[in-house]
Parts: sequence; C-alpha cells; structure tokens
Amino acid sequence: MLPAPSPSLSEATQAYLRVAAQSFGGPAGQVAVMHRILVDEKGWISEERFLHALGFCMVLPGPEAQQLATYVGWSLHGVRGGLIAGGLFVLPGFLSILALSVLYTQLPQSLWVSGALFGLRAAALALILEAGLRIGGRVLKNNVMRVVCGLAFLLMLSDAAPFPLIVLGAGMVGLLGARLRPAAFLVVGSATPAGDDPARTRPPFSAALITALTWLTLWLGPVLGLSFALGEAHVLTQLAQFFAGAATVTFGGAYAVLAYVAEQAVEVRGWLSAAEMLDGLSMAETTPGPLIQVVQHVGFLAAWRQPAGLPPLLAGVIGAVVTTWVTFAPSFLWIFTGAPYIEWLRGDPRLRAALSTVSAAVVGVIAHLGVWLTLHVCFTEVQTLSLGLGLGLKRPVLSSVDLPALGIASLAAVALLRFHLGAPRTLLGAVLLGLVWSLLRG
Repeated sequence: MLPAPSPSLSEATQAYLRVAAQSFGGPAGQVAVMHRILVDEKGWISEERFLHALGFCMVLPGPEAQQLATYVGWSLHGVRGGLIAGGLFVLPGFLSILALSVLYTQLPQSLWVSGALFGLRAAALALILEAGLRIGGRVLKNNVMRVVCGLAFLLMLSDAAPFPLIVLGAGMVGLLGARLRPAAFLVVGSATPAGDDPARTRPPFSAALITALTWLTLWLGPVLGLSFALGEAHVLTQLAQFFAGAATVTFGGAYAVLAYVAEQAVEVRGWLSAAEMLDGLSMAETTPGPLIQVVQHVGFLAAWRQPAGLPPLLAGVIGAVVTTWVTFAPSFLWIFTGAPYIEWLRGDPRLRAALSTVSAAVVGVIAHLGVWLTLHVCFTEVQTLSLGLGLGLKRPVLSSVDLPALGIASLAAVALLRFHLGAPRTLLGAVLLGLVWSLLRG
C-alpha cells in the first residue's frame, strides 16, 4: 500500500505530540507507538521505509527511538520536521523526569510517587510484549529471519556477545545472504534500485559536510563554553564533558551504556548513590521518552548537591538541561548527515538484506529486554547460572516473586492484547493500581 499524501507541518506536529505522549516502555514500546500512529493509522510513511529507517537507527550510537522520530520528521518536512519530531519526542520525558527529580529531592518518601512508578514499571512489560509481537510479525517473515532472531535472543540472554557485535554480525550475515539466498534475506524494503528512482539522487558531499560541522558546533559548543567560563572543576563542566563522551559510545542500547554511567556517576564521581541511580532508572522506564533520559536525573542530582552558589533547585534544573542537550544533540547530527545517503541507498539489495537481518536481530534483543525487565520487576532475587566459558544465564528465585507487580503486568497485557485498550488507558489503570497498592502497603 502506498503512503498517504504528506501531511501539513501542523498535522504532523499534532501526530508527533501524540507519539511523544504515548512513548512509554522503552525503545520497543516507542517504536511500536510510532508504527501504529504514523504507518498504520496515518499512512504517511510506508512499511518498508519505516523498517529501513529503523534498521539504520539501530546501528547508530544514541537513543534509536528518538533518532527514528527525527528521521520520519526529516523525511516528511526536512530539517524543520526532524527538529520538531525529535525534539517533541524528548520533551515529555524531560518535563516528567524533571518534575519527579524535584519531588524526589523534596519529598523522597512520597507514597504517591513510589506507587505511580510501581504501577507504570509493571505496565511497561506489557508494552514491550505488544511491541515485540507487532514488529516481529512484520520482520520475521521466514525461517531465516526467525533463526537470526532466536540467535540474537540467546546471545543476549547468555551474555555471549554484546549488542554492538550482534548488530554487526547480523549485518554481515545479511550482506552474505544477499548474494547466496536473496529471497530469504530481502524482507525489508522495496526492490527498486536507488538509481532507478528519479526522486532519489546522490546527496552532495558538500551539503553533508556543512551539516556535520554545523551540528558538531551546536553539540560541542556549549561543552567548550562551560569549560572556558566555569573551569574544568565545575560540576556543570564535568557533566557536559562526561555525557558528551558517553553519547558517542551508546551502541549497546541504554542498558549497556547505563552500566558504564552508573559506575562512573556512583563509584568514581560520587554524584549520587546506587539506590538513587536505580530510582532514576525507574523514572525513565515508566515515563514517556527514551530510556537513556535517566542521565537527566543524574545531572539534576549532581548539580543539586554541588550548586556552586546557585539555589540548589536552579542548579539542578541547569544540570538536567546540560545533560539532556549533550546526550540528545548528537542524534540530530547522525540523522541529518546520514539519512540522505540512507534514503538514496534504500533500494540497494545489499543494504536491504543487511537491514532486514539487523531488524530480525533487534526483535530478539527486544525479547531479551522483556525477559530482563520481567526478572527485575516481578522478582526481588535473581541468580546467575554459570554455563561455563564465562557465560551465564539469569534466572529468578521463584519464592521471591512480587505478586502485585506480576498481577499489574498481567492485567496490562490483557488490556492491551485482548481488549485493545491502548497505551494511555492501560497506563492510567496501572498507575491507579500502583497507587492503591502503595497506600495499602503504607
């Protein structure tokens, strides 16, 4: 089916606001929301183009869902559309976590906040399940793609290979498969060669260079400005430098980079405690926006504790803004520089095969994410079973099951998959159940 006529910028902005408001459940849930609204409901972007863009964003450093939103906005309305779609995707999460961080520092024992987070955390499992089923149904079209998905899941589950290596390996398998068995590997994208489509021409290198230099300046200019104005020892300078560097190594997805961030922020720099880091992760898991938005909570607490003459809350807000900017600005750099080339190559069978295989591997990674979150949300104790050769398999201690969390997650899954209530109503119900349970537990 051909995509519908391109919307006006106003119509698209309204849809991006809907996407942003419903983008719960981490990358998997966020991609599912975009697909439902922009592909299934609006028809503004075709299935093959959406999956093609998704495959590209999966191999970039940074939050792939925000990059995908930026890509879609750019494809419909150029740089202006990309800025609106990508910016709005981050805004609800930024405002939500900022408000929660303020409450966290003022009312750290609030039953209302903990109850809402408890319910949302459990409901996120259902969103990920729905996303995996939705995307898997469109990507796993043959046994080859299912095997790739299964291998990716097992490699992640046993800690046998990191996410970047899995993505790289899947891409290489796809390139080889395009030569040996093209029919089995070309499941994403159209068969139109790039050179046969007059609407797609090779982007000029000069334009890409100007774009890259512009966004490098916008991204790193504030980092250099803070260093010059405040000095290397100031907490805002340290936050800007650290998270600008972290933004370039987030190939392993949010959970992979958060292990590094947690070690540095907690053990090395002492910006916050391990418990506070976990609380921030819960905020990011259960509010709209990218999961990596948890770094905003780190920046807020770091600056709040070291205000350097500013009112602590103002310092915290500035720390949150600085951290958010240096974390998400690179996404615009990658998309605005690389997307024109990816669009030009969209019909290339080798690229289609590579992205098809990467997409199948990503479904396996989504399944692993669901298992990982289930273990940590529905059980209080998790053990690691040694498989030898340095491999391990995490399994729950069944006696440690958190029945209320499991119950809310199950009800949310039924609401989404059986009654199709949609994410907003399902999440609202989960919040109410979480609040009731928190107040009863008291």
